[in-house]
Amino acid sequence: MDAHLRAGVAVYNEGEYHGAHDAWEELWLDLAAGTDDERFLHGLIQFTAAVFHARYGNWAGAVGLADSGREYLRDLPGDYRRVNVDAARSYLAALEADPERIERARPPALRVDGDALLYDDLSFDAAVIAAGVLAAEHGYDESRREEAASFALANLGDDGAPGFETLVVEFLRGSAEH
Repeated sequence: MDAHLRAGVAVYNEGEYHGAHDAWEELWLDLAAGTDDERFLHGLIQFTAAVFHARYGNWAGAVGLADSGREYLRDLPGDYRRVNVDAARSYLAALEADPERIERARPPALRVDGDALLYDDLSFDAAVIAAGVLAAEHGYDESRREEAASFALANLGDDGAPGFETLVVEFLRGSAEH
């Protein structure tokens, strides 16, 4: 779960609010309803969707998602899975009360172990997940991205092949610019 969690956090922190949920959705759908992990991922998905809807002026959608997202995150510890859940809950409550607040200030960063992860902070595995998320979000040919990731994984050297990591991160940066 860690690579998916980190990928989604970085995608969100880079401003891809809608795309972030794709890093978590497959995991979430496979979890039993009501478990802490299921509620956590469901809450993060609702959080990013609420931010996305507010960002594009869908106030009713933002308010509804803020309410349900807060409900999913309600009983979890404030740092569940080392993520700043308290900050997400607080923002959801504030967004529910005033969805137009997003026009006045950027939403809070999601943090893992206190770090607001960005693409440069991701491991190769998490970067490949983030690249897949952005490829889908921006309409890239998924099979080409999968071929490139498979090639990179098959050719990783003992040193972790930092060149491939650099290529994946450059893709992430480039897709964010388009």
